[in-house]
Amino acid sequence: MSEFEKTQLNKVIRGSKRASYDKDQINSILDSHFICYVPYIHGNTSIVIPTAYGRKGSQILIHGSNKNRMLLSLLDQELASLTVSHMDGLVLARSVFHHSVNYRSVTVFGKAHLIEDRNEKMDALEIITENIIPGRWSEARIPNEKELNGTLVVAIDIEEASAKIRDVGASDEVADHDLDVWAGVLEIDTIPGNIVRNKDCKPGLPTPESVKNFTIQNHNTQPEA
Repeated sequence: MSEFEKTQLNKVIRGSKRASYDKDQINSILDSHFICYVPYIHGNTSIVIPTAYGRKGSQILIHGSNKNRMLLSLLDQELASLTVSHMDGLVLARSVFHHSVNYRSVTVFGKAHLIEDRNEKMDALEIITENIIPGRWSEARIPNEKELNGTLVVAIDIEEASAKIRDVGASDEVADHDLDVWAGVLEIDTIPGNIVRNKDCKPGLPTPESVKNFTIQNHNTQPEA
């Protein structure tokens, strides 16, 4: 199937015209970011934590220390979820009421399970690293056995998912079109900033290719149909 089935969990209710269940589009959004937000229950409190991730096929991979309470809680839950969100632009209408944000977001639901095999753990850590900054895995020292043994790697199956996307201009009331107020979209581009060398870096080391080539592609505003 090219689309996720709509369920009570993943069906977009508010703003359903912006929903997408297309697997390729959902994977594209997931692959163009590297921070997700993961909710879990600790005691009687719900907590949401941002964390780095990578995708391998139909799984989202995350990691942390052996005592990470988020990961340990996810492994005890029947179902895990996470959200990825890009902000692509500020939508500025003539009316403050109709101001909005252009964005791409994905919500994933699925079972979390522990990755224990050494080679699978190392592969997962490489995928997460490369999703953050492509090329870095081969430039730096990979985890040693002590570091690997002290790390939990958890895979969340992408069993149900949906995307929600807004990528158009401001939508004002017709009566406001004659107002002397500018309306449009301020697109937000995420661009690399200054490259700051660590003070304890060996002198003469060149800036690595992964740093020089780092980009994040934001989504441009589309014309209204």
